[in-house]
Amino acid sequence: MKLIGIVGSAAEVSTNRQLLNFIKKQYKKEFTLELVEIKDFPLFNQEEDQTHSPAIQRLNRQLLMADGVIIATPEHNHTVTAGLKSLLEWLSFKIHPLENKPVMIVGASYYDQGTSRAQLHLRQILDAPGVNALVMPGNEFLLGKAKEAFDEAGDLIDARTVAFLDATINSFLQFIKVVSALAGPKQLPPEDLYATGKIATTVEGVDMYDDQWLEKAAEAVGAVSGNTYVKLNRGLLTVDQINYFLDSMPMELTFADSNNQFLYYNLREEAQNMLAARVPGQVGNPLAKCHPEKSFKNVEWVIQQLRSGATDAVRVHVPKQVPEKYIVHNYQAMHDENGEYAGINEYILDFKPIIEWYLQQTGQKLVGNEDAISSASVHQEPTDAVTSASTHDAPAADAVTSASVK
Repeated sequence: MKLIGIVGSAAEVSTNRQLLNFIKKQYKKEFTLELVEIKDFPLFNQEEDQTHSPAIQRLNRQLLMADGVIIATPEHNHTVTAGLKSLLEWLSFKIHPLENKPVMIVGASYYDQGTSRAQLHLRQILDAPGVNALVMPGNEFLLGKAKEAFDEAGDLIDARTVAFLDATINSFLQFIKVVSALAGPKQLPPEDLYATGKIATTVEGVDMYDDQWLEKAAEAVGAVSGNTYVKLNRGLLTVDQINYFLDSMPMELTFADSNNQFLYYNLREEAQNMLAARVPGQVGNPLAKCHPEKSFKNVEWVIQQLRSGATDAVRVHVPKQVPEKYIVHNYQAMHDENGEYAGINEYILDFKPIIEWYLQQTGQKLVGNEDAISSASVHQEPTDAVTSASTHDAPAADAVTSASVK
């Protein structure tokens, strides 16, 4: 279970941050808790709309994919902090990621009453039109005298307080399950694996299925090549130098854009010698053309996870009849300067030489089986190699066929 914890204080030293960190550590077996800091967001001003800024869009994706949210609020002048209120304004202005999201409120204060009045106000805010969060009813965790509540390790000292927090957390986890059961499984938008849409960088007028797509598309847009310089964000290289650089990478690289079009791979080896076979004629193809139809659901699942922000990376061990290798497909979400999803960076490599070099350098040994590396199992979600395109002649080489599905 994945939860988001919002620190309701912008202070560098905050007992509410301490409380969330304790919850993160104390209940790590029950859920993962990712902390969000309100100080990382601009003050709300609808005349300077920053809904699509990278920070707010990232939080939007995090909240949409989270199972629940814990907000730790201090109490300033009998209410929540200005920073927390401002963040909730952004999350109810044009986007509504907290709608029908299970939320639990906690709070720490230097005084006896905890944050009771701030929590009451926060409940009212979360119930407002545009927010519409589902706040867990009938439970309040109010940590008073918070300065003396934690030991040097950041743990709550009082056993009765921990016991009450245990009961509150357990109630919240049950509340999440009830809400999830009523709402049903999360439905992410389907992926267009045939790349029928258009994005800003789509090359129109060239058939995506044409084996000469690269040459024709390059001519259509006047693409530069050779010793023409390209100004990068941290460098100045010629096109030739960029190719040398990418082809020298000790891994197979592939790029598919946000329209699910396969646009690039680094030609390090001929197809028959690659970890995931590809041929030049596949560049420009939609992803549907790069995989057998039986693998479409797995391909779609991986893209959905990356596009939605459920995760920034998916890793898959793809077994092959090569016992001396441990081949891993890594799918990394790419984002533009505004934080919008820009496609997938897939890199494939044999992990075994890296592990062996590490063991040799450190003098450590793997425990378990004699050949722990080649026989190691990897815990993974249902997935498959998104852009591990098989050659036109050898569809069996596609890494998708070895992917498992829950």
